[in-house]
Amino acid sequence: MTGRYCSLAPQSAPAFTPGLTAERLGALVSGHRMWVNGTVLHYCFFDGDSDASVIPVPGTGSVRRVSWVGTSQQRDVVRACFQEWRDLGIGITFVEVGDRSEAELRIGFQLGDGSWSAVGRDALRAGQHERTMNFGWDLTAPGERGTALHEIGHALGMLHEHQSPFAGIHFDDEAVYADLAGPPNFWGRERTYFNILRKLDPDEANGSVWDPQSIMEYPFPDGLILEPEQFRGGLHPPGTLSPADKEFALRWYPPAGAPLPPALEPFRSVPLGLGPGEQADFTIDPQETREYTVGAFGASDTVLVVFEERDGEPRYLAGRDDGGEPHNATIRARLVKGRRYYVRVRLYSAWGPGETAVMCW
Repeated sequence: MTGRYCSLAPQSAPAFTPGLTAERLGALVSGHRMWVNGTVLHYCFFDGDSDASVIPVPGTGSVRRVSWVGTSQQRDVVRACFQEWRDLGIGITFVEVGDRSEAELRIGFQLGDGSWSAVGRDALRAGQHERTMNFGWDLTAPGERGTALHEIGHALGMLHEHQSPFAGIHFDDEAVYADLAGPPNFWGRERTYFNILRKLDPDEANGSVWDPQSIMEYPFPDGLILEPEQFRGGLHPPGTLSPADKEFALRWYPPAGAPLPPALEPFRSVPLGLGPGEQADFTIDPQETREYTVGAFGASDTVLVVFEERDGEPRYLAGRDDGGEPHNATIRARLVKGRRYYVRVRLYSAWGPGETAVMCW
């Protein structure tokens, strides 16, 4: 019998404008869930009496409340795992906050609901009273710390490693469906297909080579894998961050530089000169309080995000993604004199002649 698995909810593939070139589409697919580098991801734990799911009690017509609140020991495991990812030196910072309205990541511990997380920027679609991550079993049990590392990997934008098209895994499909239908997972065929048997697009994979040691790799018992032959007896990743996991995180989120980014002056266009996946950072120190527009220009697909500095750290203010669209990203926001703002522009691809640039006005 298999162990307990991360249970991502099936979602439809992102819709991009028809007719995109393969190169442009590949860049969009590979980066559309990733955060801009330098983001401070705030996380909170649900901790109130009202933080619960309402679940029907079969055969009774009544309901019961199942709490999202975890023990202090489980919270400490999650905190330590956030710190382990951060200690790699990545350009993403994790900060715990007590107010869920300030948190991009909101964490619950509903037993029996599986362990899962929103993937990367998908967390921004959830309402502030909704979970973006859940742990459905005791993280303090032996061998379960890897579950927290795995879900944080999803929050950073990583997907399941065994679904990589480069893995060459040939499953006994019906054996997988039968195994996951039983305890402890009790999955239907759709969830099993989405989390195990479905192959990712090559551009979605965490890397161009399969990593069976990845924290994003499921363990599999004897009898589920037919090929490669060496894994017919089971696949048993260690539940720790592998060298390839670390390389992926540092490639997407390189260490942020200490110098203050250059300033964006109103009505002065600044060329970007970026390659696919690269990022440019700027500051805005408004000389007057008013509505400003920040926009990207040129034949390019970009993610454009504005942060406001509060208490010495950048807080998400607004963002736009023009990936695959015929127009460029623009953000309109009220900027206040005496405060500092950060503009971060990440390029998916430049797909036509001419200069790509950013400007505020």
